[in-house]
Parts: sequence; C-alpha cells; structure tokens
Amino acid sequence: MSIAAIESVLQQMRVTALQTGIAPRAAEAAAPQGGFAAELRRSLDGISAAQNSANAQAEAFELGKPGVALNDVMVDLQKAGVAFQTGLQVRNRLVAAYQEVMNLPA
Repeated sequence: MSIAAIESVLQQMRVTALQTGIAPRAAEAAAPQGGFAAELRRSLDGISAAQNSANAQAEAFELGKPGVALNDVMVDLQKAGVAFQTGLQVRNRLVAAYQEVMNLPA
C-alpha cells in the first residue's frame, strides 16, 4: 500500500466525518499534530462519537421523548454504521500493508 493510497483513505475518512456532522475542532484542523497516528486517532474518536450520538438518539426515541423523529434516528444510525465500516476497511488495509512490508525480503 503506497503513501498515496493511505492519503486517499484519510481523505475518504475526512469526507465521511464531515457527512456525519463530526467536524474537526478548529485548532486541530488548522495545525495537524502527530501525523498519521494523530489523524487516525481523531478519525476513530469521530466514529465513536457518531455511534454514541446515534445510540443516544435511538434510546431517546425508544423512551418516547418528544422531538425525536424515527427518520432522524434511522439516518443517524446509518451514518454511524457507514463510518464504522469505513474505519474497519481502513484497519483491514493497514493490516494488509503491514503484512506486505513484513514479508519483504531483507
């Protein structure tokens, strides 16, 4: 897996985060710190936040709280699911890249 492919995956994760309504904080967006590991951590935190938010909204709907519509709950759950699947695919590609590097002849 090349650097360009990793950058492409990171860009896809950023787009997914923006679509799910999880925008990076202004300070983090202005001055990225820590490189790839920090970006991966921020993406995972965003996925976790999307899942927690969707689950909280689903619970509010189940409890019958006013102002929580079923269609909003379903859309948020789907967004969280797509974000999770994207994170899972990134993990799979990173593991495959690691295995490929480890199998290189010395």
